[in-house]
Amino acid sequence: MPALLKKVSLPDHLGHHDIAMHLLLIEDDPLLADGIANALSHAGHSVQQAFNGHQADVCLQAADYDVAILDLGLPGIDGSDVLRRLRNRGNKTPVLVVSARDALDERVRLLDIGADDYLVKPVAMAELEARIRALGRRRTSEGTPQINVGQLRLDLVSQRAEVNGTPIELTAREWSILSLLAAHAKRVVSKEEIVQALYQSGSDGSPNAVEVFVSRLRAKLESSGVAIRTVRGLGYYLDDQ
Repeated sequence: MPALLKKVSLPDHLGHHDIAMHLLLIEDDPLLADGIANALSHAGHSVQQAFNGHQADVCLQAADYDVAILDLGLPGIDGSDVLRRLRNRGNKTPVLVVSARDALDERVRLLDIGADDYLVKPVAMAELEARIRALGRRRTSEGTPQINVGQLRLDLVSQRAEVNGTPIELTAREWSILSLLAAHAKRVVSKEEIVQALYQSGSDGSPNAVEVFVSRLRAKLESSGVAIRTVRGLGYYLDDQ
């Protein structure tokens, strides 16, 4: 366990009202990054990693994330500059700064230029996960707690899906896939991201299993006017026909 990551027990799955999120973890220490990414994946989230400021800047321009976890002392572009560029583009992605810089004036400076929250290393995973959940809930409450794609409506609070008012019966894993695709309807979601969202770290989840769940979802969405399209070699996306 990395010295900057406190060891705590983690839940085996998301609670009923917790929503799996697509996270960007920006951390240049590989050992620490792997520890955090594995714990967040274990909690049911999809985690993409960036190991320097340039990678982080590119990722934040190329995809949408529910929360970005940002270290400051990054190679290339400093974390504070990554944050400043993000906000200058008008991007409102919630940013949780996790840094060893504990001076009060530094924390105030980062909050002033657009950070949504600040944690000082070492961090307890339980607190990190709670802060991420809080930012995710804040973003949902500022917008709408539902996603509409064509005739398909997903209620993110009750975790129910319906087409023109008619409920669709979904298993927990089918819901996880459909909500992930709907939340990121503007981009292709890779099989690896779906596997991370479906299975706990270290389990035997596989892309083949994803194909089975997607096939079942396609059958259930057949009359909805929404289809799950395959981009060969990349992943899936929702298409509002």
